[in-house]
Amino acid sequence: MNKNTSKSNLEKNYGEYLGDDDEKNGFDSEEDDIEEEIDLEDDLIPNGDEIHQEEIIGPHTRTIEIEHVIGKQTLIQSLSLPRRRPCKKVYQFKLTLLGTDPPVWRRIQVPESYTFYDLHVAIQDVMAWMDYHLHHFEIPIKGQKRTRVHIECPWFTPWEMEDDWLITTEVPIKEYLKNSSDWAIYRYDYGDGWEINAFLEKILPKRKNIAYPVCIDGELSAPPEDCGGIPGYYRCIKTFEAADELNRLPDTEEKEELVEHLVWLSGWNPYLFNLQIIDFDSPRDRFKKALK
Repeated sequence: MNKNTSKSNLEKNYGEYLGDDDEKNGFDSEEDDIEEEIDLEDDLIPNGDEIHQEEIIGPHTRTIEIEHVIGKQTLIQSLSLPRRRPCKKVYQFKLTLLGTDPPVWRRIQVPESYTFYDLHVAIQDVMAWMDYHLHHFEIPIKGQKRTRVHIECPWFTPWEMEDDWLITTEVPIKEYLKNSSDWAIYRYDYGDGWEINAFLEKILPKRKNIAYPVCIDGELSAPPEDCGGIPGYYRCIKTFEAADELNRLPDTEEKEELVEHLVWLSGWNPYLFNLQIIDFDSPRDRFKKALK
């Protein structure tokens, strides 16, 4: 498929195949796939079950409290808001999306002062994902094959009062990733089941006049959000590669589905990777957006 093929051209040439709503094209709408949202007033802070006012998040707010109601008991969870911290070193990670061949990968450098939540935001940005779903990190414990440290996202709902949860906003990456060749598995979107190996390649001195995080290399486009995991990713590639044959295909239900899928892909090209369009969001801003 020519990389310049646009959604508008597809609609112009094949509009008769397209339905008026997302249900007709066989793909869930963006609304349906976003984790269930809570309507918040300006003075409310979300939690797993109930919402109560604790404090308004201002520029100097350091923590918020989230209340989880578990049966007849209540758990108060304190969360640290992301903030910039001084650092003298940077961590260089190679991020490889597991299950892809050839591999989709990125090489990024982030401050050593990052938390796992900060790293999560950087991973989302270099993969061009939208942070719609839950995530967590798993870190192997050396010498123990089947035991891993589990670090949950801030929006989890605990199952029991006794669970001792590690939360991404509370744990610095340097607490568990200390040396070159250390690694963690990042899991995102438990429906699609994405897994990324975050491999620590180097620990480097921080350079002047560099705004971290930065992406310095990579290959291939990441799969579109909500495409259906690894099988869905390869279906997207197959659809992309079949696009140039559209005009030669007979008018069948299969062609209709192909066109609908192309429109849903909205110009996605699996073979493109462009460092220049990567834009890193502030982890603090991302955290605050999640509260709205």
